Amino acid sequence: MKIAPRWAYPVVFVGVCGHASSEFFAVLSGVSGPEVSVWRYLLGGFGLIVWALIDRDSRDLISPLKAEGWRIVWLSFFGVTLTYLAFHWALDYATVIQVATVVTTIPIFVALANWVVNGVAPGAVKIVTGAMAVIGVVLLLTDGAIEALAGTPGTLFGVLLAVICAALGSFYAVLVKPVMGRHGGLKIIALTMMIGGIGLWLLVGSVWSIWVNPLTLGERPAIAVWSLLILALWNTTITQLLWFGGLAAAPDITRASYLFFLKPVIAAGLAIFILAQYPTPLQVAAILVVTGSVFVEMFWPRLRQLATR
Repeated sequence: MKIAPRWAYPVVFVGVCGHASSEFFAVLSGVSGPEVSVWRYLLGGFGLIVWALIDRDSRDLISPLKAEGWRIVWLSFFGVTLTYLAFHWALDYATVIQVATVVTTIPIFVALANWVVNGVAPGAVKIVTGAMAVIGVVLLLTDGAIEALAGTPGTLFGVLLAVICAALGSFYAVLVKPVMGRHGGLKIIALTMMIGGIGLWLLVGSVWSIWVNPLTLGERPAIAVWSLLILALWNTTITQLLWFGGLAAAPDITRASYLFFLKPVIAAGLAIFILAQYPTPLQVAAILVVTGSVFVEMFWPRLRQLATR
């Protein structure tokens, strides 16, 4: 599956929509963070492998492993196993909106990772829009969250895990891009997600003594089964392919990643329609700031032309 550069940004946006709903289905499943991460990436990674085998151009999954197998395993461990263990474990301590908001800082880490790895320093517009997004994140986090953080030490641990998730996931996105360029996006996403899922199975089983058996999925309550399947197939198989594939195809990976700042907007919409939770005035202000940063970033050349005129 090849994504044309002109379609990269819309594809990334659809991927963001998938990311924005993952916290809801993880919590709805009723499964603890470490365990739900295993279910998600064993099933979702398997779905990506099947997708790759169906695609005629991506069936050869052995050649990338022969060419640079250790690099792929290393990327899988840090970019999938540790990243998404931190993400789902964070939901055991912090709220959905806290985790979703903190993870929204991924584009900031992507710009930093691109600078560290590729030497591409962020330009003036990225600094401005990044600052706008940070202001929006601060507004969301301070909307009653400071009191919660001060009174519940466990929440601090959850927020820290979300920050670790954002940092590791961003460096993975930058480091995996050239590997995708050499072997194809679908191949590498399928391999890293499946290998990362096996890593999660081994890590969670060894540390928490929870050995997930996918064959027992049908024994769980119906709400848990559907939540885990949606989390695996939509939030992982489809979303990860669109998100990382779109980033890899984008002419400017940092600009494409800035679409992730729309996540709190989408999460707020889901909170209204699914949980009947309406945003506070401060949250609305934060959403406007975050959305504004995305539009400034995407339409910066046109805005600059209008300003010069």
